[in-house]
Amino acid sequence: MRSSFTIALTGQSLIYHDLRHVSGGEFAAIKELIQNADVSFTNLETTILGRHGGWPMKGAYFQCSPSVVLDSLKDIGFSALALSNNHAFDLGPAGVLSTLEEVDQREFLHAGIGVDATDASKAGIKQFGKRKVALVSMDAGPGPAIMYADNATDTRPARPGVNKLDVSRVFEVDDKKFANLRAIQEMFLSNAMERGNYAQPNDPREPTSSDEIDFYGTIFRRSPENCRRIILDEESLQAQLAAIRKASSAGAFVISYLHHHHWEPDWREVPGWVQSFARSCVDAGANAFASHGAPVLQPIEVYRGAPIFYGLGNFLFHLPEGEDEWSSPDIWKSIVATCSFDGKNHLQSIDLTPIVIGGEQWLSSKNYHERIVPVPASKELAYSMLEDLSRRSQKYGTRIVVEDARVILPYGNRRSVEVTART
Repeated sequence: MRSSFTIALTGQSLIYHDLRHVSGGEFAAIKELIQNADVSFTNLETTILGRHGGWPMKGAYFQCSPSVVLDSLKDIGFSALALSNNHAFDLGPAGVLSTLEEVDQREFLHAGIGVDATDASKAGIKQFGKRKVALVSMDAGPGPAIMYADNATDTRPARPGVNKLDVSRVFEVDDKKFANLRAIQEMFLSNAMERGNYAQPNDPREPTSSDEIDFYGTIFRRSPENCRRIILDEESLQAQLAAIRKASSAGAFVISYLHHHHWEPDWREVPGWVQSFARSCVDAGANAFASHGAPVLQPIEVYRGAPIFYGLGNFLFHLPEGEDEWSSPDIWKSIVATCSFDGKNHLQSIDLTPIVIGGEQWLSSKNYHERIVPVPASKELAYSMLEDLSRRSQKYGTRIVVEDARVILPYGNRRSVEVTART
């Protein structure tokens, strides 16, 4: 019979600096927490500039890193990396190949990019002691079509890239607003030829009825209500779920990972389609689900005995000097979640350790580029963070009661999962 084991999950790691020289007891405490887990997971929020070279594929929000950052993550204690995100293709196919080469050399469990679509979509699998662990990792964009991996055809070679969960965005508007949009197009004599001249590879599909309009690259649909919808492509959805089922049926403990930037207006909240997708992953066999994208902490759900972390925020967030766009204190506060499972992969407990990148004393300053590593939050701030997380998690059926630094999290099968807050 397999023994119990633990997985530590953190926020995303947008890392540029070599951290192996960083000393100090506070960061050492975080490292010890991560190193003590059987599997420690983060998202590598960058691409590696390595042997294959590469060229910047975008202007703003570009990110690449030297391979030494992987040594830093290894030194911290990470053993599993999700590679599917909006920075994975920032150096093009060459960056994808270098990243694959460098993470393989360091023997990380990894998934989410590949030499073609088939390779990018498959689960990474690695043995940790007596436990086989699988990672299925994907990105839902939005991003240009070229960043996603593609298989070869008779006339086209394969393209290295990211594993894509294909989604589309549709705005639904009432009759009056729909008529206004149509009138604007007519005023500018918009026509099919004009749209063809401005066509891009990732343009939305053609409207399928008179109740839809392509308004300069965005689909609007006539509807009784005004709302925005993200629609999952069924074929793409089933392909991702099939990868989870295959890994689960092979006896692996499965971590499912999603990266996306389809945020709610309040980016601390969870889009409805993400909850539906996360639950589908658990139904398919995932034992844990994690997500990043919005750089803030989002609610926690426990569904059918599997922890769902809708957004773990940031673990590392290295910025160049002078970049002050990311000033919200919420961006610099997160948690390390350590999940314990028994020999049958049943969730037993979750330890939550609130952290602050750079330290609490800097939350009101503008030295964003100097916030290099996370440290434990003070007792007062940790309680405040957990109380806020408790309030926002209630709508997902999660009751978190902060009491003497202990959180009780009951869920559907009537067993309680104890979540300890380290302060």
